[in-house]
Amino acid sequence: MHFEIVRLDDIDGSALDSTVVDADSVNQIVQQAAAIGQRIYIRPANPATAG
Repeated sequence: MHFEIVRLDDIDGSALDSTVVDADSVNQIVQQAAAIGQRIYIRPANPATAG
């Protein structure tokens, strides 16, 4: 399964960029975001963009 990780703006919460990753990578990305206080949004990826 793949997930889309969306990086959010700290001020207004708008989407800055996104990437699609496999399930094994999600935990690492969450840990990195938590370490620096980055806001992210995680959702299942659209199968057409999951590659």
